[in-house]
Amino acid sequence: MRPRKQARTAPQRSAERAQRTRFVRMTSPRRSYRSELVALAAALLVACAALVGAISIGAVAFPFGAVLAQIVHPDLSTEAGRILWEIRIPRVAIAALVGASLGLAGMLLQTMLRNPLVDPYLTGTSAGAACAIAIGIAAGVASAALPLLAFIAALATALIVAALARTGSGISHERLILAGISLSALFAGVVTLVILLSPRASTSLSILAWLGGSLAGRGWADARTAAIYAAIGVALALALAPMLNGLRFGEARARALGVDVDRVQWGVVGAASLLTAAAVSVSGIVGFVGLIVPHVTRRFVGNDARLTLVTSMVLGAVLVVLADTVARSIDPPLELPLGVLLSMFGVPIFIYLSFRRRTA
Repeated sequence: MRPRKQARTAPQRSAERAQRTRFVRMTSPRRSYRSELVALAAALLVACAALVGAISIGAVAFPFGAVLAQIVHPDLSTEAGRILWEIRIPRVAIAALVGASLGLAGMLLQTMLRNPLVDPYLTGTSAGAACAIAIGIAAGVASAALPLLAFIAALATALIVAALARTGSGISHERLILAGISLSALFAGVVTLVILLSPRASTSLSILAWLGGSLAGRGWADARTAAIYAAIGVALALALAPMLNGLRFGEARARALGVDVDRVQWGVVGAASLLTAAAVSVSGIVGFVGLIVPHVTRRFVGNDARLTLVTSMVLGAVLVVLADTVARSIDPPLELPLGVLLSMFGVPIFIYLSFRRRTA
């Protein structure tokens, strides 16, 4: 005989109705987001100011008015126009692209896994790209081909991690984390071996410079290539926003609310992998952006995925643009590694946010 299902108690039915009501409210376009939209608008204004400021600051400084005039009416016949449009603006655009991609990827993975300590490099994309770059530099691959090599390796690593984490039609959170950590450790060992066995010091220095993260020498060609894949990741992420709200209640309850959890999981992993691979291919290893930005974002606009995804892109772009500006302005023409600078500032900020949240 089949066992009879236990009848749900009145408190259980009431709790389920309350969860359905909260989910409908979060996915309904009629909900009022006045304070959250104000915070998002403020972040957008800060982002615009940061972009213009970053373009004007450098070895050759330009006033805000001249920068705005060049943006509105480009003039490449002047020296200022060539500096801005061939060097400064593409670099700032790439910095914004890298920050937005990593911030969004971090928010996606933290929301799906319900773990605030997850960052975009969980899927092993950075380690796979680093391994490919190290081998490519040691083998004498042309520098112009390195970003494409890094992107292919990063995406391939993410696919391997996702395949190892697959359980039935979905993805196991535990397997995803373990597979990412294991492959990252493996690739880190390969990178160390390549550096130790390199016969020339210049090869080791080139590998270390890429591992430290930098946007030096990047131009419009790099920006266009990375932007195409990042745009696909952004579109996929925004399409998943309503379903991500359902995952906040847990997988079992999300399924009961009608969310296709397996499809959302694969979509999140795919979008995060595309975004991270696009960023790593042009910037190298830039840490802590995808870890810190989601925490700051939730403090500004709450937990609704339809707002957090957009805000995380804006704040991530601001963070990397400001960090890159500092990195190239402290002691020109020398530059600090972008990833090192972000780690130096990111660790204290993350510790402060963690302890403040614990004592709140």
